[in-house]
Order: sequence, then C-alpha cells, then structure tokens
Amino acid sequence: MNGSQRLLDASTVLPSPDRLARDDVRRRADDILRPAGALSRLDDVAVWMAGWQRSPSPAVERPHGIVFAADHGVALAGVSKYPIEVTKAMLDAFATHRSTITTLARVVGARIEVVDVGVGRPSNDLRNERAVDDDRFDECVTAARRAVDTSDADVFVFGEMGIGNTTAAAAVAHALYGGTVDDWVGRGTGLDDEGLARKRTAVARGVARTTGLSPLDVLAEVGGLELVAIAAAIVAARQKSVPVILDGYVVGAAAAVLHAIRPDALDHCIAGHCSAEPGHRHLLDRIGLEPLLDLDMRLGEASGAMIAVPIVQMACAAITDVPTFAEFFGPGG
Repeated sequence: MNGSQRLLDASTVLPSPDRLARDDVRRRADDILRPAGALSRLDDVAVWMAGWQRSPSPAVERPHGIVFAADHGVALAGVSKYPIEVTKAMLDAFATHRSTITTLARVVGARIEVVDVGVGRPSNDLRNERAVDDDRFDECVTAARRAVDTSDADVFVFGEMGIGNTTAAAAVAHALYGGTVDDWVGRGTGLDDEGLARKRTAVARGVARTTGLSPLDVLAEVGGLELVAIAAAIVAARQKSVPVILDGYVVGAAAAVLHAIRPDALDHCIAGHCSAEPGHRHLLDRIGLEPLLDLDMRLGEASGAMIAVPIVQMACAAITDVPTFAEFFGPGG
C-alpha cells in the first residue's frame, strides 16, 4: 500500500474527543470563581484540550514542536527572495540552537525536533510535473508517523522549513478552493514585484494540471515533501488523541487537504496564528479555524504556533488551578 492510500485510509478512521471530559470542564468553567464567560475563548480552548486529552484536568506539560523540512524544485524558478541553500543553513541553525524557533521553544519549555524529508533532495518542479512522486510520498508519511508515534507530547506544534514552500501552499489552496491566483499568492519572505509575478505564474502553471484531482492527488501534484509530512503528522496526532497547534500558511495548506477529505479531520487542531500571507486568512476561513493570534508574522518554522503555546497553557491553568465558587466558599458559602 502506497503512502497516499495509507494516509487516505487513516483519514477515514478518526477518534472523537471525550465528551464527558469536555462537558466536565465546560461545567467547571461556568461555576469558576469569576463571572461566567469572562475568559471567553480561553475557556473554549480549555474545553477543547480536555476533550482531546481525555481528561477533566487539561494541561500543557510536554509541548513538542516538530518542524518538517524539505527543498522545493520550484524554488529554482526565482519564487523566493532567498536561494534554496538557505533551507540547509537553517537546519544548521536549528541544530545549534541559534534560530528563532529554538529560542521560542526554550522560553516556553517545549521540545523541538526537526524532521528532514527532503533537504538537498528537492521535490520536482511543480510548474512542469508532479511535485511528489509515490515513493517520496510514502517516505514522508512514514517519517511523519514515526515522529508522532514516538513522542510523549501532550500537545503538538507543527511547523515547516523550506525555501519556496509558500508557492506550494498557494498552489494547493488555489487548486482546492479556486478563485484567482492573486487570492492565494503573497510575497512570502519578501519578494519584490518581479518575484511576485514569477510566483503567480508558477502557481498558475501547476494548478492548471489539477482539474478533477482528489485532495491527496492535489497535495502530490503541486504540494511539497514537508506538506505531505505535515498532513500525515496531523492524522497521526489525531489517532493518538493529542491536540495540535497549527502554524502558518504552509501548515494550513497541508491541513486543508485533510479538511477537503473529511470536514471533521481538523477537530483536534487549533490555529496558533494568522500569518501575513493574504491567502492564510482565506484558508483559515475555509477550514473553519479562528486563529489565537494575529501578529502579522511571516517566518514559518512553527514560530507563530509556538508563541500560542503559553495561551493554551494559561487557558488550562485558569480552569484547573482556580477554584469554583463552592470550592472557595465551602458548601454553606
């Protein structure tokens, strides 16, 4: 069975949240020592965490950030401000803890892992041919499942690194949802007008081949290696009933493929932030996720999602560590 079929099969058998744990936390939130509903979406986050952690005492104690990294053949078309070699340089920065994401992870107490699914071995150029062939699709699914299955995380933070990958993300989104190229293509890491024009042309050429394709075939046709891995990791986390904080546009595009297969496939996911890429807001609207943060970021690397980790931690603590009125005043209070 190839990776695409494995991912499709896994996407059709997904556990549901623990409704009893979720309802317990909702009731506690309504009776806690503050006005009912005062924390609004934070209470919703705690309820969501309880359902997927299957516990009336949700917590974030073992956050695990996984950055899936790969090169893109389309990067050679001048669709990024930076050369393709920067992907490898950033992996070196991750390994020596001299990067933004490793710094953010240290501050919030998260483990960071980088999974290389194609650095130095780029995907095919999506302008001209299928970006991810069957063998490499299978490799990415296997690598992602291994990373998730061997983790003891109580919440995952998924991110990516790959020069040219917002081109792939835009192509996937455009193929799934239609509209115009301009709806989905942004400046990425800071393209000038000429680079933006090249990026739009690349996306249009790739998407022209996707008519009638299934969501997973769209992912293979115009996506990228790390997008395949992210999609597989999201499904693997669901099968372990571990909640996921999604990062930016590239991660969102991978998630959108799963949503297109099954609308409830992302129920265990929350959007950490909305990035500066214009297509990301459109995409979040399509998959029904409201971001926790909107800081106009455009870094990737799981950075926006990692910044959201303390919000999720505080949402849980504000439920588990604060007494209810009855607990505070006593039975006769």
